[in-house]
Amino acid sequence: MIAPAELDAQDCAILAVLQEDARLSTGAIARRIGLSQPATWRRIRRLAEAGVLAGQRLDLDLEALGFTVTVFLGIKLATRGRVSLEDFERAISAIPEVQGVQHVLGLYDYRVRVVARDLADFERILRRRIMTLPGVGDVEANVLLSEERLPGPLG
Repeated sequence: MIAPAELDAQDCAILAVLQEDARLSTGAIARRIGLSQPATWRRIRRLAEAGVLAGQRLDLDLEALGFTVTVFLGIKLATRGRVSLEDFERAISAIPEVQGVQHVLGLYDYRVRVVARDLADFERILRRRIMTLPGVGDVEANVLLSEERLPGPLG
């Protein structure tokens, strides 16, 4: 594990470049941050071995795939029936349109990201798949209008 104080400006620059495009070669990363390829490779290996780099991820263009609507749901589990959190999480995660499930503290028990082809498709998913899950109580939907990707704590 690397403490934040152990990350220098070059480490942070490497992480920023990798967040933009994890497919870049070590040489390409080195050129972008002004460091030699061997030094960049050693730093990346050190970051990976320390667990700072947690895999690689490919972001899909959901709109290009026909999913034009994103909705964030706040779901409060019903108190009657007492479905287990694990059972609820397993059931909601099995719905293909569900892109993320977060157990949260606050007004709702869960925050769920759902994608749909359009509002009619979202309504079908909500009525037929989500509202029929055991334990679902109150649900609040927030339709995503726009999204800005922020760079995060490292720059």
